[in-house]
Amino acid sequence: MANRLASETSPYLIQHKDNPVDWYPWGDEALQRAAQEDKPIFLSIGYAACHWCHVMERESFEDPAVADLLNEHFVSIKVDREERPDLDAVYMEAVQLMTGQGGWPMSVFLTPDGIPFYGGTYFPPQERYGMPSFPRLVTAVAEAWTERRDEVLGQGKQLLDHLGGLAGLQAGTEIPGDEVLERAVSSLEAAFDPEWGGFGGAPKFPQPATLDLLLRVAARPQGRRLGTDADGLAMVERTLDAMASGGMFDQLRGGFARYSVDRTWTVPHFEKMLYDNAQLIRTYSRAWRRTNQARYMEVVEATIGWLVDEMQDPTGGFYSSLDADSEGEEGKFYVWSVDEVRAVAGTDADAAIELWGFTDEGNFEGRNIPVFTGREVDADALERARAALLEVRTQRVRPATDTKILTAWNALTVSAIGEAAIVFDRPDWSRLAQDTLEHLLKTMRVDGRLMRSFARRTDTSVDIRHLAYCEDYAFVLEACLVLLETTSDLRWLDEALWAADETIRLFSDPIAGGFFTTGNDAETLITRSKDLIDNAQPAANSVLALEFQRLGLITGDGRYQDEAEKILRLLHGPMSRSPSAFSHLLAAVDFFIGDPVEIVVVGRPSANDSRTLLETVYSSHRANRVVLMVDPDRPAPDIPLLSDKRMLDDRATAYVCRRGVCRNPVTSAEDLSSELAGV
Repeated sequence: MANRLASETSPYLIQHKDNPVDWYPWGDEALQRAAQEDKPIFLSIGYAACHWCHVMERESFEDPAVADLLNEHFVSIKVDREERPDLDAVYMEAVQLMTGQGGWPMSVFLTPDGIPFYGGTYFPPQERYGMPSFPRLVTAVAEAWTERRDEVLGQGKQLLDHLGGLAGLQAGTEIPGDEVLERAVSSLEAAFDPEWGGFGGAPKFPQPATLDLLLRVAARPQGRRLGTDADGLAMVERTLDAMASGGMFDQLRGGFARYSVDRTWTVPHFEKMLYDNAQLIRTYSRAWRRTNQARYMEVVEATIGWLVDEMQDPTGGFYSSLDADSEGEEGKFYVWSVDEVRAVAGTDADAAIELWGFTDEGNFEGRNIPVFTGREVDADALERARAALLEVRTQRVRPATDTKILTAWNALTVSAIGEAAIVFDRPDWSRLAQDTLEHLLKTMRVDGRLMRSFARRTDTSVDIRHLAYCEDYAFVLEACLVLLETTSDLRWLDEALWAADETIRLFSDPIAGGFFTTGNDAETLITRSKDLIDNAQPAANSVLALEFQRLGLITGDGRYQDEAEKILRLLHGPMSRSPSAFSHLLAAVDFFIGDPVEIVVVGRPSANDSRTLLETVYSSHRANRVVLMVDPDRPAPDIPLLSDKRMLDDRATAYVCRRGVCRNPVTSAEDLSSELAGV
């Protein structure tokens, strides 16, 4: 008989609906039962593409004996961390305080009122890896709750007193400068792997925000170079080349896996996450703009193609992830033997074997993950081989798709595709980005409040759940500003203003500065956290620190600049101590100290003279700027930046300004290049 998770919309929760564990979703019903029966809570947090989450389910949660222990002594709650990042953040901080590390699945034991007193991550069914068995742990915690209650409650209180440390930061008086950026770049140089790219040893993560920061620093004009000899562009190129050549990148179909288990990027942890691929689309686009490397364009095209063909919901929006496992084996969907390749590709097999590095011994458990060797092969034969291999691959058991649609991750994807549309002059990608954000706002904005998660039950039935978090609003703001630049459609400025003002209303900390994860209308948890550290994706506060500056320059409204500066002051101390934990926030620092420029092009968007001026702007590689295209045939918003801006002699005209003070208008690419060089 299915448990209570059968009525949930998260694919991760639904995966556990037939467990013998009497699972509850997080909510009043579970919390009230724990209080009424005076039982502790066992909280398990994970996500659909998490390999070790599946392992623990098979080993423990499907075991009737373990289920009997949990059902007798605990109220068991299962949470999808992607739907509830607020819960994940609070209890991950607790686990890290208790154990010095964290990860998923997260396993936490709580008092009935939600206070953690013991926790960890994965626990095996028998003692191994120096860890207790999960049944033994459950029994010991139950006994402690019954026999040593005061000790347990005291431990929980002590832990609670230390939670929310970062959220309790008080703002300083200074904003970081070049010295923090120099320390960040120097630490990255020290950790850089010159042979294979990336930072540190195995496992290796792609770290797109770090690569974006290095691209930004490398683009600084001569007079603003940092006092370090580090070659940021070379580090970026080596890393992007190696990632695009390894098994991290799906050579047949496109898209990146979560991370590599080795330093050569050959063997991935096979799950594919939407947020990783969105950020890497953006990073490879920016790197192509700087280097003009054809391989980077191929990677972007393949990855966007994969998203559209395999991850897009029929009505709009992108799914969250693809699992690592199929048929109970990690990576089985993606690997090949040489004999299989020859049988499938026939006379075209040699091209595939040569380019994608297939060998008899293989590179993964006796089979082959395709890699990119860069060798010269017959292009037509290769494409025939690719098509044949993909046709066979689609007939395999496909890894499970987490089909929930998350506001933040989709908005991040809109920003990436919108930026790629500018870089590669792809109107179809621009349309895709617009359609996605339009659908997102139409679907996920309910009574004026953004929601977090959308899931389709049937062709005609959908379920929208959970109030959106600060990161959802932050990434929507970023997406609106990208589309304002991509499309020249000024309605995106209105949407950006809405997102910014709602962010301030719902999430701001008027005392210390910065923004809380949850809104002031949300459920009260044991602590109210702030998303401050850049991890697998940029933190909400980092995104806002940059986008509020951009919005302030466009509108001339000082409120937004003030909010950005509050974030930078709040995190001055942590940034100075650990700059590598704040890669995206450091981009906001660079924007602040880089004296950014505002560039207004007045012209008809489809006209050649307008496009020529815009291409001149983008080819300058200037990172610290905002660009606004204004159609003279449409009403313009009443903002100071657009005051008295018009075409000269009916020709597209560019204005280069700094803090609202503009240089002479120009109509030629040559003159615009000179103006940009002079600021």
